Amino acid sequence: MTLWLKDEGLSRTSIGVFGLLFSVWTFNFLWAPIIDHARLPFLHRLGQRRSWISLCLAVLVACSALLAILGPHVSIAATVALCFVIALASATQDLAIDAYRITVIGEDEPELIGHGAAMATCGWWTGVSLPGAVAFQFSDAHGWPPIYLALAALLAVVSLLALRWFREPPRGGDAGPTRAVQLGAGNWFNRTYVSAVSEFFQRNGARLAFGLLAFIFLFKIGEAFLGRMVVVFYNEVGFSDAEIGTYAKALGLPVTIICALAAGLFSGRFGVVRGLLIAGIAMAATNLLFAWVAVVGPDVGALSVAVIADGVTSAFSTVAFVAFISYYTSRLHTATQYGALASLGNAGRNLVAAASGILVDALDGDWAAFFVLTSVMVLPSLAILIWIARGAAGPQAGGEVTAGPGAPPSGNPPPPAHRSG
Repeated sequence: MTLWLKDEGLSRTSIGVFGLLFSVWTFNFLWAPIIDHARLPFLHRLGQRRSWISLCLAVLVACSALLAILGPHVSIAATVALCFVIALASATQDLAIDAYRITVIGEDEPELIGHGAAMATCGWWTGVSLPGAVAFQFSDAHGWPPIYLALAALLAVVSLLALRWFREPPRGGDAGPTRAVQLGAGNWFNRTYVSAVSEFFQRNGARLAFGLLAFIFLFKIGEAFLGRMVVVFYNEVGFSDAEIGTYAKALGLPVTIICALAAGLFSGRFGVVRGLLIAGIAMAATNLLFAWVAVVGPDVGALSVAVIADGVTSAFSTVAFVAFISYYTSRLHTATQYGALASLGNAGRNLVAAASGILVDALDGDWAAFFVLTSVMVLPSLAILIWIARGAAGPQAGGEVTAGPGAPPSGNPPPPAHRSG
């Protein structure tokens, strides 16, 4: 959509602001308890997680097909509306998928949390990169409307396969799905929102809890600034759509998948906090490679190096970040707590990063300086992570905090020895 909007003549600033639509991910925690506790009419027979995923997939297929008909080539207003609905459905689906991913792992299998995060990362990047590579390859010859129609059809097929292959995880903790009308609005609110928030702070303590929230908000801002503008950068520096598809999308996919799987093993063996710290430093360093590409120009060799390095660091940082959030999520309020923590991370990525186009314009198109600044943006979160490890999590983890976070989530067993040192 970024490149399609640019092809239709929108400015960098407008494209950056357009990304505010996806701030829906910042607020999806507001309806996360519904995913945990409310049953969908007719679809509930599929199971709590599967029914919500099915509904969201149907909406995504329909809206993607409508974009082929009413996209920016016809109406910017219709594009905004459809992209908003896509964001709403996708953010809701994320809640259901993340809740599925966490609860499908048994309470006696905490060592699999990192592996689950790795598989989720592989699936996400495959969905972004593989169809995206094909789309960029054919967009010059066929235009964007047929591409969107084909991608909608592909999503429909994947939806059916996914529903056929995965099983509904067992409901754990305090409840199965219930209707708000059965409990009364006040009791339902207390049972979902208030209980989920209070449990998080009671389990971690206020000091650690606020440190966790600050870190989650800041960690991905630099990456988000880069990601929001990187396709515009490729286009302006002189790469063709086919080169963008080949090098920026297809080349990075196998690297990301392999490294995501490796990151799952790394996270399980060496701990989440240590993995996050290493990944964050590498992520900041990798952003400097894009500054190098900005200096040398449209050189596919330089682009390949930057994309491969970005794939490696993105895989490790994403898996470690997802595992980190999952580890601090209670099984009693899975979608609610994970949704709230992930939404906080998305707040930095979507709200603050909406200014990415404004920043590039303020720098008068100096892409090298822009990418250097995205590296600097990572540093505050790493300082907080070190504080969490040394000052807050230490007493709970016996002092060996670099091996992993401290207290396990409520309802989870204690971490295995390699996590606690």
